Amino acid sequence: MDNKRGISSEWIGQAAKATGWEAELTRRGFLKLSACALTSLAFLGLGEAYGENAPLVILDSAQGVILADPTRCVACGRCELACTEYNDGRAQPSLARIKIARAVNFGPTGPTGGQAMHGDWGDGLVIQGVCRQCPHPVPCATACPQNAIIADTKTGARVVDAARCVGCRLCQQACPWGMLSFDEEAGVAAKCTLCHGKPKCVEACPAAALRYVPWRDLTRDGSPTRPALSVVSPETAKACLDCHVPAGAKAGK
Repeated sequence: MDNKRGISSEWIGQAAKATGWEAELTRRGFLKLSACALTSLAFLGLGEAYGENAPLVILDSAQGVILADPTRCVACGRCELACTEYNDGRAQPSLARIKIARAVNFGPTGPTGGQAMHGDWGDGLVIQGVCRQCPHPVPCATACPQNAIIADTKTGARVVDAARCVGCRLCQQACPWGMLSFDEEAGVAAKCTLCHGKPKCVEACPAAALRYVPWRDLTRDGSPTRPALSVVSPETAKACLDCHVPAGAKAGK
């Protein structure tokens, strides 16, 4: 794998070796590796071998968060249109940072059957997918090898810096709720920006199924809709050592 777009292949090679992927990594190999369920602990030892250039770490939470009420949602899709018209300048629901269409038939978990299934083929509830504005450690930001997911200075929301994003999609793999979108035209990821404190999805909803409220930790409400699969760079792992690994454990290494 080359280094043309700014992604360092060195730490990916180290990760491959540490996890048994001994063969030379191609682009396809890189994508396979990024989809593996590798935990941060796998990289703690590797991080100590690297320099002191710590990546960006977001500790502050967003000022607000969007709350969704599935009992009110009528699946009209106006929120998705409002989101993309404001953020992307075009009506393209597949790019929306709020997810409605994927939940209409079966709900977030898909056609699982039984009483747990939502949507038209289940209990009728449309479970809206909204960004939870995760507290530290932010999964998508932690997974980004370019530090392209940063905190908005006004709202504290985690936003994608398009100038830094290289389109590797690791952030998409890292989000436990599958809330990041990808703009195929621009080749960059997209996530909820809270629209500078005035979410357009909330304003557009005719059923008052969405509310913008002061931030609270929504990651504790319910279970993730999928496993969080991410490759964490040694630099990021190194930065996490100081806070998340007991001093005795580091000294014993």
